[in-house]
Amino acid sequence: MAVPEMDDATRTELEAAAFRRLVQHLRERTDVQNIDMMNLAGFCRNCLSRWYREAAEAQGIGLADPDAREIVYGMPYKEWQAKYQTEASAEQKAKFAKANPGH
Repeated sequence: MAVPEMDDATRTELEAAAFRRLVQHLRERTDVQNIDMMNLAGFCRNCLSRWYREAAEAQGIGLADPDAREIVYGMPYKEWQAKYQTEASAEQKAKFAKANPGH
């Protein structure tokens, strides 16, 4: 099946809806740690918030990292860390180091 043709405004609306759903999903899945996301997918909530900030900057909108993170996390990052972040296991850290050298 071919991808249906659509105008840029419609494509942007669909992309924005998909982004909002992804953010909502990540907010609901507090059990999924960022290191797990990095090890499996190569990005995490912090990456997503950085991409959001970079997109804002490209449009001439100043957005600080903490504000972009709050958009993605749904709360201040430090609050999310205190509530949901767990210490990474030695295995998780080793996998991260192998998959992301120099990160």
